[in-house]
Amino acid sequence: MKVLIVESRPELGALWQRHLRRQGMDVAAVTTQEAATAYIADRTVDIVILDLVLANGSALAVSDYAHYRQPNARVIFVTNTSFFSDGSIFWHAANARAFLPSGTPPDDLAAMVEHYAAKGR
Repeated sequence: MKVLIVESRPELGALWQRHLRRQGMDVAAVTTQEAATAYIADRTVDIVILDLVLANGSALAVSDYAHYRQPNARVIFVTNTSFFSDGSIFWHAANARAFLPSGTPPDDLAAMVEHYAAKGR
């Protein structure tokens, strides 16, 4: 399973990346919209773990681009804010499958990745 993490805080992205790799997943981590879209343009991904509030770029632009380039890729949004806490993210991003707090334990995040990747096969 191929996972792309798009997280502005490199230390958090690296933590998730290490954990998911230990679960046997092929994982890359980037910190910006530009890096994420370049990655998606060149490689297949099953799951995108996407920080809703990117320091450099727009998470919704990444989600839209992923939907266009790889319609089977699913997006798990993470955030440390209350934006879209009403669930409206699912109206704005057709490929959104989950909306989690950034503080979600890595084991729980890995379980979500496994679940939504299995549904995409």
